[in-house]
Amino acid sequence: MRALVVGASGGIGRAVADRLEGQGAAVTRLSRREDGLDLTDAPGLARLMGALEGVYDQILVTTGALELNGVPPEKSLRSLDPAVMAAQFALNATGPALVLQHSLRLLPKDRPARFAVLSARVGSIGDNALGGWYSYRAAKAALNQLIHTAAIEIARSHPQAVVVCLHPGTVQTPLTAKYAGSHPAVSPDQAADHLLAVLEGLTPADSGGFFDWQGKPVPW
Repeated sequence: MRALVVGASGGIGRAVADRLEGQGAAVTRLSRREDGLDLTDAPGLARLMGALEGVYDQILVTTGALELNGVPPEKSLRSLDPAVMAAQFALNATGPALVLQHSLRLLPKDRPARFAVLSARVGSIGDNALGGWYSYRAAKAALNQLIHTAAIEIARSHPQAVVVCLHPGTVQTPLTAKYAGSHPAVSPDQAADHLLAVLEGLTPADSGGFFDWQGKPVPW
């Protein structure tokens, strides 16, 4: 099996890539640290993705950020900043969608293929009872819609493909260190095991869905 991990220098991304290699997969890693990966740089992303050859049975996008440039999630409408909102959308929604756009030619059409992005439960509109975190929530909700919409189109050309959003739970990474609070957190290695097990258990009938680390559907 060949796998591509986008964002492989992050806590979850590195653990996912290591786990896949431990399972015998040939893994290609793309990261900011090693390759200059920047999901907000569309031409640069196109060059990186365009240099890849062959087909990949699994592609996982493990990028994302809760804070950008040291700006914490908003607690109220008074804190909304258009530039912060645009940056959140660029990294957490537009960027992964562009990765999927460039991945179409890399996914096999004649056998099972899996493409997954890391979303977040806070991007669920139906599960939002606390408010706050406007930009991050909205960006993840937009990501969910983009992936759901793309899955419908991709099913026509890749009938055995699974294209999904995954919620990893609270993971012990710099992303969540300041915000985990009393939520139980798992290590990146545990999160990788959970995510890969969920992804392996999904079928084309699940494509376009949003699932948590236990494999349970998350409401839109």
